[in-house]
Amino acid sequence: MAEDPLAADPLMAAITQLGLDSVDGAFRFAGGTDLDRPGLAHRRRTRFTVTDDRGCVHTLYLKRYAAEPFAWRARRVMTYGLGRSPAAVEFENIRTAHAAGLPTMRALVFGQEQNGLGVQRSYLVFTAVPGEPLAFCAQKFLAAHGPGSEPVCRLTSGLADLVRNLHRAGYVHRDLYASHVFLDRRDGRLDLYLIDLARMFAPRWRTRRWRIKDLAQLRFSMPPEWVKHHWQAFLCGHMEGAPPAEIAAFSLATERKARRIFQQLLRRQRAKTPQSPAK
Repeated sequence: MAEDPLAADPLMAAITQLGLDSVDGAFRFAGGTDLDRPGLAHRRRTRFTVTDDRGCVHTLYLKRYAAEPFAWRARRVMTYGLGRSPAAVEFENIRTAHAAGLPTMRALVFGQEQNGLGVQRSYLVFTAVPGEPLAFCAQKFLAAHGPGSEPVCRLTSGLADLVRNLHRAGYVHRDLYASHVFLDRRDGRLDLYLIDLARMFAPRWRTRRWRIKDLAQLRFSMPPEWVKHHWQAFLCGHMEGAPPAEIAAFSLATERKARRIFQQLLRRQRAKTPQSPAK
């Protein structure tokens, strides 16, 4: 079990009282609300709340991982090295994001157990971030303010800063859809948070390809109206200081990749749709 130095002592005390300071305790934990969805396989996500010694209520998330298929373990070894559970990888990724100045959740505690076959079970506890995902609120935000408005331009600039800082730190997200960027609007501020860092890594080669994939995922998942009116401004902000020809090349490559993501989604949906019997 390991703790993040960013974690406050009163909060860690509450986590310990719930038994979430060990792998066995984490897998016995029966509180909170499970956030199950198709495709999670051996993974389980739970949202719960705790009250610390000061009376503050915190929303936290617990991720639990059972033994993985061999192919999953092999891919992670190739990317992150031996002996690293999925919980350990995300824990370190969150700490790395904090060190790079990226606004994200706080990793509080993780644990893993191993035997001769490698990591068998692991878990991770982290804080919630404020706001709601852009996948849910971006269209409403555009409708409320209109394209070209000052608030939407601030959102675009903030989003460009967030992704630029991620890439300049040498990392890519690999799952940079609008559902993984949260927008918090309070007291006239627009704050953005990056979540779900389980796949974040620092590519050693083909960096341009990985960055284009990040950008394409974001372009694909944002409202078409925002893409039409603000994508170019976002890309110029993201590639601050780059020559116009390089920005244009990135824009074209990103658009092509976003189109392939859409085509892949269509193929998956068709594969899941029952075929009518031939008459």
